[in-house]
Amino acid sequence: MKHLLALLFISFLMISCNSEEKSKEAETQTYKSNNYDDLVLLFKEWRNFEKPPLLEGAPDYTKATFNKRWSKFKELQASLKQIDTANWAVEHQVDWMLVWAEMNGYDFNHNILMPWVRDPAFYTTVWSHKSDVPAHEGPTNHGTTELWTYSFPLSPKERKRFLNDLKIIPPFYKQAKQNLTGNAKDLWITGVRDIKSQSVVLTNLKSKTEIKNDTEIISTIDAAISATDNLASWLLKEASSKTGSSGIGKENYTWYLQNVHLVPLTWDDEVMILKRELARAWSSLKLEEHRNRNLPKLVDASSPKAYDKMADEAAKSLMTFLDEQDIVTVKPYFETALRQHLGEYVPKEKRNFFLIGEHYDPRPLYSHFYHWFELARMDIEPHKSEIRKGPLLYNIFDSRNEGTATAVEEMFMQAGLYDDSPRSKEIVYIMIAQRAARGLGSLYAHANEMTMEEAGGIHSEYTPRGWMKTEKELLIFEQHLYLRQPGYGTSYITGKHLLEAALADYARIQELEGKSFITKDFFDTLNSIGNIPIALGHWQMTGEKKHLESIIND
Repeated sequence: MKHLLALLFISFLMISCNSEEKSKEAETQTYKSNNYDDLVLLFKEWRNFEKPPLLEGAPDYTKATFNKRWSKFKELQASLKQIDTANWAVEHQVDWMLVWAEMNGYDFNHNILMPWVRDPAFYTTVWSHKSDVPAHEGPTNHGTTELWTYSFPLSPKERKRFLNDLKIIPPFYKQAKQNLTGNAKDLWITGVRDIKSQSVVLTNLKSKTEIKNDTEIISTIDAAISATDNLASWLLKEASSKTGSSGIGKENYTWYLQNVHLVPLTWDDEVMILKRELARAWSSLKLEEHRNRNLPKLVDASSPKAYDKMADEAAKSLMTFLDEQDIVTVKPYFETALRQHLGEYVPKEKRNFFLIGEHYDPRPLYSHFYHWFELARMDIEPHKSEIRKGPLLYNIFDSRNEGTATAVEEMFMQAGLYDDSPRSKEIVYIMIAQRAARGLGSLYAHANEMTMEEAGGIHSEYTPRGWMKTEKELLIFEQHLYLRQPGYGTSYITGKHLLEAALADYARIQELEGKSFITKDFFDTLNSIGNIPIALGHWQMTGEKKHLESIIND
């Protein structure tokens, strides 16, 4: 009888365990999916979550709020990993990776970068100009006032938006003094400049004819100026106590590259690539100078009239070249977008690196303004994918947008843009050398092997012709940005490297299939994919993903 009862008890336990296991399995299955539409729904939920709640009307970056929301983030991350993409089309698998990368970015910011804790410039809220890439460069808070989006005089609706934007600043800066507990010396000291600059922008805004007699707006601006000045004073007072490094270290840098920006390289790989490009640019420049030694030197624009004439001719030359030489399908909005950014005459003693070259021949810089074609496309022909149609978070677009803009400077040159002006090729190599030098400096700064100032020394000393020694503001701005945003300083050259690899693979496959390589087809295909990391664009264009092994198999 005892044996029978024991057997019955064991049987009961087995049935119970099996039932419990099936119940757990069923619960897990409810979260699994192989439906692309579920990814889109999850993406929307994720983006809604990524925006922080408000505290006194301003974005809440307090430690307590981050901790409170962390479990919800982990649920979203787990939901993404439960989506089965095995039988999806490549473009849909790419979209999954974009969402995965964004979530990794949130994770990294929460645990490592922590800009709201370490980086005073994160609290810059007033932006006068639109970025030339899909979103602001570097970590940016969610409560910005985008002055460039307003048309003055303000409509009643826009006036209300304007006031609401500016009213965020006082409570936000009260919060900033609680959140900023980091010890990153270079980020802290240099970040004070950004906050001080905002005070100047706000003060100048008060004199704007359309609002200077609006007492409510002026009062709101005054409150924003007072809060900004108060924060700047507090930052200066605290600066003397900051002694720590600002870089994130090689290991973190590599993880961030591969898992957030989807760049299949390591810190060491990037050092090697940038050193190679720096040497190549210098040697190519010297050989080009030798080749052109008997040609007249370029003459810079010496007056506003001369500059405007040069700029107009350069814009026409570039657009005609792209169209007639079948480089890319030139859309009607290309020239419109370019002509909004032709620049203006600047006296020689006030020219920075880019303005020096622009006053000799604007076409190398206008080639880089491929940026504006891409932004116009986002507005006029947005991508069909809900995930790709807007800017990717955390500057994940940098290898695509900065890499492409840098790559086409040389690609257009090689395709014949400067056949009418061989000396202009020298400017292209100078620009490549500058991008390589500044990126190399940023790598050493992130490895904490150099201070930001020492990284700037590489940037300055290894740029040909002393063109980075004429105006220090650009040097500080660039090295500060690259220290704030890992991977950005190198993305110009490494993105160029990845685009060249994609083009080579694309051409090789065309040749294997007995097809001719058509430049326009390549660039049109690249454009149609949207502003996503080059490594993913490479995969979608070719079907090849061997180059992604370091990311996929991590």
